[in-house]
Amino acid sequence: MSYSSTVQELIDQLGRLPGIGPKSAQRVAFHLLKAPSEDALRLSRAIVDAKERVSFCSRCFNLSEGGDECAICLDPRRETRMVCVVEDSQDIVAIERTQEFRGRYHVLQGAFSPIDGVGVEQLRVKELMSRVADEDIEEIIVATNPNLEGEATAALLVKYLKPMGVRVSRIASGLPVGGDLEYADELKYHKLDNDDDDDEWEEWVVESAPKSVGEKRKRSV
Repeated sequence: MSYSSTVQELIDQLGRLPGIGPKSAQRVAFHLLKAPSEDALRLSRAIVDAKERVSFCSRCFNLSEGGDECAICLDPRRETRMVCVVEDSQDIVAIERTQEFRGRYHVLQGAFSPIDGVGVEQLRVKELMSRVADEDIEEIIVATNPNLEGEATAALLVKYLKPMGVRVSRIASGLPVGGDLEYADELKYHKLDNDDDDDEWEEWVVESAPKSVGEKRKRSV
């Protein structure tokens, strides 16, 4: 037995969402079909409103609602000489929740992954380099995820930013509160020394979890 064309189209469209497989798409589709019409309409209106009212900041490419630049870029209290580079906008929410970082951000809108077809051209690297050249930026804090793609992205940023003479730091990874030392391993972080052309990776042993974004920053690299 197959679903009607209308139901199958709904399932197919839901299945295109990240993290939603065929079975999950079916469950969500039937949940929506069983829900009151008012709930389904509210969901559809929320999606349409978000697409119409939310855009990307022309400076940092964070989400912006109702303006050319986002609220963080427009905030005069922000430290303009320090920029934290993240992969996606949701990473900004996580860092802002700590209430420790008071600089600005730059969203790459992805991570370097050639196997997935994501290269330098698909990331906002050129825009970051333009900001470094045009703005009074003294330090770039790389806050990409501590996985293969994130580390590759961090190395790529160092490659492009080092010739520009800007100071580059890397967010460190530590053990969570309650974690066991047996799970700590050696992590490699790219070290950038403006007075040295050596681009070797420096090994660090994780000792404890950082308490704040400021403490997460490794020694300036």
